[in-house]
Amino acid sequence: MMMSRPVKKPTDKPRNLPPIRVRKEPPTISEAVTAAQDLADDIDQQVEIAAGLIGLPPDEVRPHVLQAAKAQAAKLKTERAPERIISTGSGLRGPRTVIVERRAGRPLVERRTRPPLDGRR
Repeated sequence: MMMSRPVKKPTDKPRNLPPIRVRKEPPTISEAVTAAQDLADDIDQQVEIAAGLIGLPPDEVRPHVLQAAKAQAAKLKTERAPERIISTGSGLRGPRTVIVERRAGRPLVERRTRPPLDGRR
């Protein structure tokens, strides 16, 4: 004869949860400048956006934006444009330029499907 222990019933009552704490950290200067560069092309607009994100006056942010703009311009000069690829020619022909363009994809067409088989037929 097996003796079983009495099972305790769970007492899961809804409890009040503690309030959610949200930490607010302003972005760093480099993060704000990067975000401003992605949002605007004009330097003055970038300064205003970055200053608004950080909460600093625009005069303190301007040198950082100008420095980042110079670095981005130098980076763009060294990178090769992805849409133009120069390949060497073969035989008597000289080098030729191959232009690769991205074409827009086909529009999605909704296809009708058969209804699922019922199995009762």
